[in-house]
Amino acid sequence: MLAFKALVLALGIVEVSSSPAQAPLQAATIKPRKLHGRFLQLTDMHPDPHYTPGSSQTSACHRKKPKHDTRAGYYGTPFSECDAPLRLINFTLDFIDKKWAAGLDFVIWTGDNARHDDDPKLPRTTDEIYQLNREVASKMIDVFLSKGIPVVPSLGNNDVWPHNIMTPGPNSITNQFSLIWESFIPFPNLQVFHRGAYYSVEVIPGEVAVISLNTMYFYDSNKAVAGCPFKGRDDPGNLQLDWLEVQLRSYRNRGMQVWLSGHVPPTPGNYFPECYVRYVELSLRFQDTILGHLFGHMNADHFSFLEAIDLQFLPENQDRSRFEREELYETLLREYSALPTSSKELDFGDYGVVNVSPPVVPNPYLPSFRVFSYNTTSSGVGTSAKKKKGSKRKHGHRRGDHGNKDSHCAKEEYKNTWKCYLNETWYSDPDSPSRSNTRWTPLGYAQFYIPSLETANKTHRPRFKLEYLTYVPELLHPPSTNADSIRGFQYPIPLEHLPRSLRNSNVTWSKYAPYRMADLTIPSWVGLAQKLGDSKDTKLRKRFRKYMYMGGEEG
Repeated sequence: MLAFKALVLALGIVEVSSSPAQAPLQAATIKPRKLHGRFLQLTDMHPDPHYTPGSSQTSACHRKKPKHDTRAGYYGTPFSECDAPLRLINFTLDFIDKKWAAGLDFVIWTGDNARHDDDPKLPRTTDEIYQLNREVASKMIDVFLSKGIPVVPSLGNNDVWPHNIMTPGPNSITNQFSLIWESFIPFPNLQVFHRGAYYSVEVIPGEVAVISLNTMYFYDSNKAVAGCPFKGRDDPGNLQLDWLEVQLRSYRNRGMQVWLSGHVPPTPGNYFPECYVRYVELSLRFQDTILGHLFGHMNADHFSFLEAIDLQFLPENQDRSRFEREELYETLLREYSALPTSSKELDFGDYGVVNVSPPVVPNPYLPSFRVFSYNTTSSGVGTSAKKKKGSKRKHGHRRGDHGNKDSHCAKEEYKNTWKCYLNETWYSDPDSPSRSNTRWTPLGYAQFYIPSLETANKTHRPRFKLEYLTYVPELLHPPSTNADSIRGFQYPIPLEHLPRSLRNSNVTWSKYAPYRMADLTIPSWVGLAQKLGDSKDTKLRKRFRKYMYMGGEEG
């Protein structure tokens, strides 16, 4: 109990019940806010109230001074298995409050706000998990919501007890988080949240929404659910995907755009196979409505694709064993290298992009956060996409050839699977914001981290620095030196947050901008993947791997 009192004092927060509630979905009553064209993603904070500076890493940085082991740092221990001391969480949110909050439109917060269960001598309890979430939520309210900045949290696999396990709702978890996140969840969504811990928020009323998914019901480590079986329509994963379909259809009918967010990213290695198939199909069916997919959990900074080929049937004799020990970096390069390089073979309507952000906790890498910018004007500069049609491809995504769907679905093993019944029309438009630079299109992101966390102490506070950004350097500045052009230009990243070398409008190359992406549309991501898939581009691959693990090794 003393630890929790210390946590309250350390975070300098107010009670959740006394905080301003997030505005419900009533666009007509909400005063329009000035848009800055930026939003923040935070993920995997993992605060640890038991963290003790100077302690041993082998004790999860909880006790005893080591003789040979590296001692726990004052603000955290980088490249370790120790979670974040409260002062690091405090420092990070205070820094964002002071330097960034005034220029943000909304915050996507993708889960894991309790420590890992890595210390058998100090096991986690449900009370501790809820209390940590309660205190971090209060800090988020103070930093963002109190300023009118919408915050959209998602449930992480470490926000529940037992770890990774969540039964169908309503249950104690949905009940507790409906109270903890009361200020974040629009009132009309509370009933749905009680059932499954998912909901949506119109972060720009009538224009842009964020859908927060409960990935625990898709995650294949959760043995308390069935995994979206076709005949199990009451399975919580199926109920959530049914709800998601209704949400996407409603937003599409209203002409709105949507970000999908959650904790565990949608990949074949993370989701139950049937949940994954349904998620991919919905993502591609509503590609013209979905701006992107933002997740955490994996710690490593990377991106992957949702593909039409994921909805095809596996060859019966496919051998997966040779990929089991493959490093994530190697898997991604193999996937990227299998992308077609000919425009005749590319149909961008067959792709969705999943972005996985690295965490705040320095476990196993370095503390970080990510600031996105997006287009708030009615037209884009340097449109990146052109309508391209072509034949479907074969590649190394390990999902096999299309084959004859009718013949597959006649077989006993396939006839009661989702692949045999997902035949709805897809809404794919090359002029939609996910495909072409126009209003609401994501333009890029800048990632900030603390490269020298181990040297920070009581007298020398840590410093966030730019790790890299996705933009072409020229797009960070007005297109001309004309006074009117400068006055009307909305900087994607304020100059004060850029290193001196990037503040010069004449810069055309920078070590901070190796990707040189015109925007974050699907064609731009496919283009980057094609470059990374080229084994001859060793320099770009080396940089990509460095960013994935922040200079360390796979955790």
